[in-house]
Amino acid sequence: MLAAAGCASNGSSGSSGAAAGTDAKTAPGAASAPAKPVKLDIIENANGLPSPDKDFIKQELDKALNTDINLTAYAAADDYKNQLNVRVASGNFPDLFGVDKAQLKQFGEQGLLLDLTPYLDKELKQVKEFIGADSLKKGTVNGKIYAIAKAPQIPYNTYWVRKDWLDKLNLQPPTTFDELLNVSKAFAEQDPDGNGKKDTFGLTGGKLAAFAPIFGGFGVGNPGEFYIKDGKIVNSLYDPGMKDALAYIAKFIASGSVDPELMANNGLQHQEKAIKGQAGIIWIDWPNLTKDQFVEQIKKVNPNANWLQLAPPKGPVAQNDGSWDIGTAPGLFVIPKSLEKDKAKLQKVFDLLNYVSATEGSRLVQFGVKGRHYNLEGDKVVPTDLMGKEAGYTWLYQFTGRPEQAYLSVKFAPQSKYIEFANKQPRIQALNGFLTYPEGFNAADANRFIEEEMTKFVYNKRPLGEYDAFLKRLESSMNYKVFLDSAVKQLQALGYGK
Repeated sequence: MLAAAGCASNGSSGSSGAAAGTDAKTAPGAASAPAKPVKLDIIENANGLPSPDKDFIKQELDKALNTDINLTAYAAADDYKNQLNVRVASGNFPDLFGVDKAQLKQFGEQGLLLDLTPYLDKELKQVKEFIGADSLKKGTVNGKIYAIAKAPQIPYNTYWVRKDWLDKLNLQPPTTFDELLNVSKAFAEQDPDGNGKKDTFGLTGGKLAAFAPIFGGFGVGNPGEFYIKDGKIVNSLYDPGMKDALAYIAKFIASGSVDPELMANNGLQHQEKAIKGQAGIIWIDWPNLTKDQFVEQIKKVNPNANWLQLAPPKGPVAQNDGSWDIGTAPGLFVIPKSLEKDKAKLQKVFDLLNYVSATEGSRLVQFGVKGRHYNLEGDKVVPTDLMGKEAGYTWLYQFTGRPEQAYLSVKFAPQSKYIEFANKQPRIQALNGFLTYPEGFNAADANRFIEEEMTKFVYNKRPLGEYDAFLKRLESSMNYKVFLDSAVKQLQALGYGK
């Protein structure tokens, strides 16, 4: 869904107070900064970085912090992983670098990463306040915090419906499951585009995610998700409501109104079908339907096309717009343990992280240079024309993230009402992002098996009476029981459930 990271130079923590100041005009550590800039080597998996002479974010950070930042961004994930592994193996660690959950676990258990836990209340106080308590948990391995997890993002997805098709067929926007099904069938059967052909269908989306609000309406997460229910940790596959959800989805698919290629949809194929006027209901993120370039594409096909954002339909037991994984981090940045020997450089890394977490630095890495890319009207950020032209890469320096809704409302002002709407819908809080996989469990194989069997159930290729047999095979053949036990233990250690 939208998709893209003080102890002072004498060994004391003298500059941490300035580092924590959210409105300080002088950068943290500036008073005791050495005459020679401190070089910082940073790498991450990203793209779009300009050359240093055109990189105004680097220039502003270097000026504010008395640093010489060398950021290297690798566009391909495999290239980044290979480069990082080579550097780790040779002991040539970057001063700050991005990792995924598997790398965090591996490097943390190998003792290669700096334990940030002792630094959070003082040296990294600003970072701690900025990203929040839940984000701290995301960087944890075996009870120690090794990573700075970026501040959380917000949900983007909702159902959207063709309002002009509803009007053509004298229908109202659906508010319940049955109304959604009836509208879907009408779009497939009653020629809503008026071309005299039966070439439209009701619902599309990316595979089973298209039914996220259906799962949510039965009070269950998407297949395989963990969440808290009645105070206990529950996996959706074992939630009694899962069978009911699958039965209703099977009814939906049996109506003949669902995209016949639903389970084959990859990438943005469902979006393409919506733009072409083939589908009338879609589960999708707001950027891929409301950004200017997509609005233009939609209007070229049909100037009268009018997509309406829908609240989740009311289900038998709940009204949830699917689920939202509160454990997923937009990015994880770590510091090598070896850097604790270089107090001055470690201080600069702390200063950098604190600075981009405070008002002045955060605005810089969100929007660009004040007076050039944006102006302030009170506390309101007002973009200039140059923001859109020059500041598209600034996210590469958002090592601790950003205040997501405020950021998006500035960057995508015309879409702000859709952003706010999607963010305020009720959702089940999934916890999978907090988890690391135990030895002996292959998540890719298990997830593939789960999707295959869920597909059989909803397409009536396998009777729901065999659901318990499916679970038994999942536990035995896929080591899912090992994962379940590990997941519960991990989540309880983070304070979730009983």
